[in-house]
Amino acid sequence: MSGKKGMIRYSEEIKEQVRKEVQAGQSQREISRRYGISGYTVQSLCGLRPETKLRQAAPLRKGRPGKIKTIEDYEKENKRLKMENELLRDFLRSTERK
Repeated sequence: MSGKKGMIRYSEEIKEQVRKEVQAGQSQREISRRYGISGYTVQSLCGLRPETKLRQAAPLRKGRPGKIKTIEDYEKENKRLKMENELLRDFLRSTERK
């Protein structure tokens, strides 16, 4: 079998230390060698990856995208509901329930 599989969780202390060193101007290569992490991980921890920048700007929505309703859509739905209400009222009158 090959080694461990899965994502490695880094402590908040290490993440914060890496961020401070990048802001101080140290190269990502030096930092990745010092801590034994990949350059990709250094970029992700510091928010330098394009996908992490996008995720921070606007989080991804989950689920099916909602349909944008216009005033006409609301008017149609209102008309349909009024008609349904009237039909039910007529039915109850015809069965002599009130």
